[in-house]
Amino acid sequence: MNFIYPILFASFIGFVLRIASRVCMKSLVDIVLTAYITFCGSVILTGFALSEIGKIDDRRFWAFSVFVPAFIFYVQFTKLFGRDQRERFTFFELIGSRTQLVWNWFGNLPLWLKWSFGLLLGAFVITEITNLFLIFYTVPNEWDSMTGHLNRLMYYMRHGSMAHFGGTNWNIDTYPRSVCTIQIYNYLMSGRIENWFKVIHHTAYIIIGFGVFGIAERLTKNFTASVFAALVMWLLPDVMMQSISTETDIVLGSYLACLVYFLFTYREKHWRRYLYLAGLTFGIALGHKITFVFSLPPLFLIIIYTVFGEDLRAKFVDKFGDSYQHFWSRIFGRLTHLVVGLTVGIVLFTLPTGYLRNIQLFGHPIGPPTALKHQSVERAGTLKNLIKQGSRNVVRYSIDMVNLDGLRNVEQFETVNQLIRKPIEKVEKKLHLRLEEETDFTINPFSYKVRFEFFNANPHWGIFGFAIVLPLVVLVLIGFIRRGIAFYVLAVAFCLHFAALSFTAPYDAWKGRYMISTAVYAVPLVTLLFHEGNKWRLQGRSFVLLKFYTAIVVLVASVSAILVVYLNERCLPIAALGRPSAFDTDRIDLQTWARPDITPAYHKFDELVPQDATVALATINDDFEYPLWGKNLTRTLIVINPFEKGVQPIPKEAQYLFFAKKVIKPQPGDIRLGTDTTMTNMITKGEDYYLRKLK
Repeated sequence: MNFIYPILFASFIGFVLRIASRVCMKSLVDIVLTAYITFCGSVILTGFALSEIGKIDDRRFWAFSVFVPAFIFYVQFTKLFGRDQRERFTFFELIGSRTQLVWNWFGNLPLWLKWSFGLLLGAFVITEITNLFLIFYTVPNEWDSMTGHLNRLMYYMRHGSMAHFGGTNWNIDTYPRSVCTIQIYNYLMSGRIENWFKVIHHTAYIIIGFGVFGIAERLTKNFTASVFAALVMWLLPDVMMQSISTETDIVLGSYLACLVYFLFTYREKHWRRYLYLAGLTFGIALGHKITFVFSLPPLFLIIIYTVFGEDLRAKFVDKFGDSYQHFWSRIFGRLTHLVVGLTVGIVLFTLPTGYLRNIQLFGHPIGPPTALKHQSVERAGTLKNLIKQGSRNVVRYSIDMVNLDGLRNVEQFETVNQLIRKPIEKVEKKLHLRLEEETDFTINPFSYKVRFEFFNANPHWGIFGFAIVLPLVVLVLIGFIRRGIAFYVLAVAFCLHFAALSFTAPYDAWKGRYMISTAVYAVPLVTLLFHEGNKWRLQGRSFVLLKFYTAIVVLVASVSAILVVYLNERCLPIAALGRPSAFDTDRIDLQTWARPDITPAYHKFDELVPQDATVALATINDDFEYPLWGKNLTRTLIVINPFEKGVQPIPKEAQYLFFAKKVIKPQPGDIRLGTDTTMTNMITKGEDYYLRKLK
């Protein structure tokens, strides 16, 4: 009967696409984004419900339950929230017409644009095919997932619930749980294939490109400009790196792209269903990760523009003779729909995700004081110091953006990269900004010469960022480019999000992944290069210098994108950097690549402990626990050193004890597993691990 579950999984995808086709306007992007939100929302609600009854690991319940919230969504948007105009069409009809549109579009491009788009599309196809193979044929091995993200999925499934239980790593219990439901659903319906834990992240990668395309199309009505914006988003190094990992920031970015798209679509269509879609998406995003609060100021600005902007302009600028009563009635009506949508979204998707439980247990929605002091605004201390250090962070992240990410994975290009940054360093030293010396509001201190692991695993935007996107943001803000208030709103939104990243948390060299959401606001501005109001636009016949400049950027960005994937030390598709291909690497070697000192210990553990054993764990917060579940994820692990609770008694059912020397003192008969304690230059050194046979 195992074959029935993949069939039901495919049926559910078809079901949400059918729902989206009945709810949306005649637009492929509209259908894809709405189906994505319907899929995620339905699975999240189902997961919350199954967790409450202790059945989150029972795929029999999952198989049919997900259809219920999806059907309710359909009823709401056809009978209640979206009773405005609907167009009649089929999904497959749209696929056919859009395929023909793309074919004709590319054929009619000028030669130099064919060359440019050919490079971008070629880079995208090469990297996308490679990444799909990496997703389905290599095991997850991202650092935070080995300690928290994936590790907690296994604990939740063993317990049958996502309730707080006291994990070793603090984020197991305190991080929001909505994305866990999607990963568990994908894993169970695939037949318990662990690589499917990564599928939602790669889906989010595709969706974020569609979202940016949709936003760009709402801004310009220019297909060429919109395709360019989507390709830029897909080929940003930080976006590409997360497309094959189990880090959660790319999923948040996909929700944000959908939300901004729904708001801009509402401005165009004035169909209230898009206010409700925006409200539900807002709740899903806030329930996904607390860093979504960085987007609250920019989203407030975008909402004012997209939902109320036309009425405010008509009343106070153009002075159309609208009656006072009619004006406020329309404003109040739109506000009512928006507030109801936001309320429903927050109640359904945000409140059950774990923030309230954190307040109960720790007195704060994020988690315990240790976590707050480590990576939140509390670390800055006084308001005066926050302003001073936050301002430094603005400069630090700005400098981090000026990097040839992707190219710098090659030593020779890193030398060129450092030469490019030398003038910036000289200016900063003359201004005495002390970006490297001041470290009290940093996690990993800022440096002009970052470790290879940092810029390889967590790059920023690469050449597209500092050569095209950021200059356009500046030109819009200073008024040099004036092509409508929408572009100015997005430029300001970018600044607000960038400032929020800088002032609300300490500087961290790993923060390139946070810039995925920042890019959602900024990348649509690249459409200005094709705007019909510009004499210097790329589709014009003049301005050869601008075309040459853009062509060079496109070439470098395309090569960079390929190098981002093919020289990704975490998951190499080919042998490189002195390492074998990820396809040819042993499971434990690949999962412990970032901490090679513990690799021998984990190999010995795997040799000595049966795949179905029950193991008590006395490890510390930063230890890799996920590899200990075994190659088929069939071992049972029991935490006995929960975060900040101290060592608990060893449970009777445990057959083995895996422990760190600093947690439990070894005794005669314990087996030292062989951590290489002599290794140096480690980001974080591993513990000295031991194994004790209990039965």
